[in-house]
Amino acid sequence: MLPNFKRNTIAAAAALSLAVSAAPAHAWGEKEQNTLTALVAAGVIGSLIYNQKRKQAAASRNYAPQYQTPRATYRQPTYQEPTRYQPTQSSIYATPAARAFNSYSPAERRAIQSRLASWGYYHGGVDGAFGPMTYRAVMAYAGDTQGTAQISTAGGAYGLYDSLIR
Repeated sequence: MLPNFKRNTIAAAAALSLAVSAAPAHAWGEKEQNTLTALVAAGVIGSLIYNQKRKQAAASRNYAPQYQTPRATYRQPTYQEPTRYQPTQSSIYATPAARAFNSYSPAERRAIQSRLASWGYYHGGVDGAFGPMTYRAVMAYAGDTQGTAQISTAGGAYGLYDSLIR
């Protein structure tokens, strides 16, 4: 099978030979010859444009980007044993003040919190539990009376709490 350009050229030449043979050359005027030339030129140019568009369409189909969906990866869930909370040394619950406070009976701890509340240092509920509010109140009271350096040892903390209970 011949390419389109060659086939169209051959078809145009065959049509031209038929047209030329149908009428004698001397009977044709200049207008008829120009019309025939324009028709042949239009056919050749149209065929060139048509072939170029087909090549571009084929090229764009062949080079279209191929999109791939990302592969999903499955990871086996891992199980970790729950760990018991153990306060670090920087936690307020691991300070000597907290350890000393928790060594007192619940009634004594409430008495310490009540005394701190009556002097305006503690603003929470009197529940006997050592938490951030109790820690702030004890540190503020120690800073105003004896100094916070004393509360940093267990002996200093016991002395401070004993002074609050009595």
